[in-house]
Amino acid sequence: MNDFLLWAVALGPALLAEGLLARYEILAYGAGWRTPTTALPDGVPYARGAAPDLPPTAYLVYLDGIGKRRVRDSRDGGQLVKAVLAGAPELRVLGQVQPYSPLADPLADRPVWAWLRRRVGLLLFLHNVMQIFVAADHRYRPLYNRAVGTQIATQLQLAGYRPGSGIPVVLLSYSGGAQLATGAVDMLYDLLRAPLLLIMFGGFHNGANDLTRAEHVHRLTSASDRVERVRSWIFPQRRTLFRRSGWNRAVRAGKVTVHRLDPATHVGPRSYISPTTRLPDGRSHLDRTADTVIALVRAHVGAGADAAKDATATDHP
Repeated sequence: MNDFLLWAVALGPALLAEGLLARYEILAYGAGWRTPTTALPDGVPYARGAAPDLPPTAYLVYLDGIGKRRVRDSRDGGQLVKAVLAGAPELRVLGQVQPYSPLADPLADRPVWAWLRRRVGLLLFLHNVMQIFVAADHRYRPLYNRAVGTQIATQLQLAGYRPGSGIPVVLLSYSGGAQLATGAVDMLYDLLRAPLLLIMFGGFHNGANDLTRAEHVHRLTSASDRVERVRSWIFPQRRTLFRRSGWNRAVRAGKVTVHRLDPATHVGPRSYISPTTRLPDGRSHLDRTADTVIALVRAHVGAGADAAKDATATDHP
């Protein structure tokens, strides 16, 4: 009991401070007090994979979970992006987007946070958790969605994407990244006129964002993922009772396909991106997740190409 009280005393002020800081950043963005960052550190490319002078079959943007703190890092050390690139070199993949910062400002690169990271690493995660709840809050959600959607569109264009080109954009999201991915749909479509495909695993989002402009959503989940299941009581818009929520309208429209990745967990040694835990077929959880993502992207690209051919044949009999 004493330990619990100590944690409560320590975390209470930290949570309050994080809540205020998370709101300050989105308000600073909305008021124009600060300009979002677009430049990347030296040596960090805007995208990896297919050569920029050759049109890729699709651009894939990876929006990581709450462990995302800087341009270079991710919760799995970049292993998922590497696995996707190894299996699908025809893609251009962006992993540098900062979805937990409306100002695209890497958290771990800020001097005060660099100091805190060495002493109170938990605060870095609390910051991103708070950003998720700000992004889900109906008061801030439109502005947050605009900020993240604009950031993604800018990074895609710097990586060579041409608006109106018709090349698909895939938003691959993990955990809380799903909240930002679903929120970015409208702004991305407005700015790029791109065909949008969403793939989320362990998706933690409130279900309020409109997905009308997304061509399809693939939800990768597992019965052992307790974190994803928590959203049913934190975010009531995900419940079937709320028929008018963006998520439930997408489900009724047939835009959401569920894929089971049992027995993966949300985090830990048996997570979706574990490189060590093996399946009966010999693949790791990481391999299976990467294989699934690649198969879904290729199927989507192939279906789009077939539809384009059919349209051309109809126009020119």
